[in-house]
Amino acid sequence: MLLDADDCQLVLVDYQERLMPAIHEREAVLLNAVRLARMAEVLEVPAFGTEQNPERLGPNHPDLRALCQRTLAKMHFSGCADGLSEWLRPPARPQAQRGNARSLPKHLQKPAAEEAPGRNTIVVAGCESHVCLLQTALDLLEDEFDVWVVTDACGSRTERNRDAAFDRLAGAGAELVTTEMVAFEWLRTADHPAFKAVQGLIK
Repeated sequence: MLLDADDCQLVLVDYQERLMPAIHEREAVLLNAVRLARMAEVLEVPAFGTEQNPERLGPNHPDLRALCQRTLAKMHFSGCADGLSEWLRPPARPQAQRGNARSLPKHLQKPAAEEAPGRNTIVVAGCESHVCLLQTALDLLEDEFDVWVVTDACGSRTERNRDAAFDRLAGAGAELVTTEMVAFEWLRTADHPAFKAVQGLIK
């Protein structure tokens, strides 16, 4: 199974200015997160950010924040506990009532308008891998999203914690990928009109 850009949303978890200096391999982690956000912009994949207790840990990196459509301020470690799932899967709009449906013969009743299909695949990356990223991704799985974790855009203060998070997420059903895997699966072909733009971001 490959990623389909038309079914994806991107979630970038807690790349905050007071947290990042403590993250192992922070420069590469942040660079890949920004690449993901720029690729999402080029390919029209909705991108969202989260910030853990931003009054204390500060905002996300400004380049990243500018590329997210919305950024969720949260106090729970899982963004889902503070409403992220509702952003990713808005509730269906109730159908307008047109009087008593039983008052019309069936052949005269208008069929209910169908909702546009949602984007059920969440590409997610963030810090710290074993805390906010892990809990957000596990809750997204619980909420019946397909979750793909971009490992080279995730970080923790130690490698051991980061790798333990990946082991647990894989066991729970998340797919583990890299930034380049996401890029080329979103594109699918060198004939894609955005191929050169995306290729330029990962070189």
